[in-house]
Amino acid sequence: MPEGTIICNVEQKLGDRGVLAKASGEYCILISHNPDTGFSRVKLPSGSKKTIPSGCRATVGQIAGGGRCDKPMLKAGANYHKFKVKRNSWPKVRGVAMNPVEHPHGGGNHQHIGHASTVRRNRPAGAKVGLIAARRTGRLRGVKGIMAAKAKEGN
Repeated sequence: MPEGTIICNVEQKLGDRGVLAKASGEYCILISHNPDTGFSRVKLPSGSKKTIPSGCRATVGQIAGGGRCDKPMLKAGANYHKFKVKRNSWPKVRGVAMNPVEHPHGGGNHQHIGHASTVRRNRPAGAKVGLIAARRTGRLRGVKGIMAAKAKEGN
């Protein structure tokens, strides 16, 4: 393939049936070939460059369905069907909305945690909820706070 070709479904090792650039809208760019070493360099969707054997196969072009994530989920039913085929991670119910038998944050006459949300690293499974082994809590102050604010503005 000539250099500068847009490729997808790229093999990382010979005969692994394609592992790179397989998600919707993704592609790699073939940067260069080195016939002496038998390796080629490709630019991955993340922007990093990777060296792969020149004998590895790839599909020319870009994967269809780009911009799929840009369309908002307008109905809960759409999200339901999306996660039904993936894993049981939807809907996400807050711990404070549960009963005390279901979650350490549950119960009480108002929805509040009722104790510090930080827990030590060696708490038993089931009690390890909240901020696990937090180095610090509270508002970011100083340089870290400024950097966090800039990052928030960028998003």
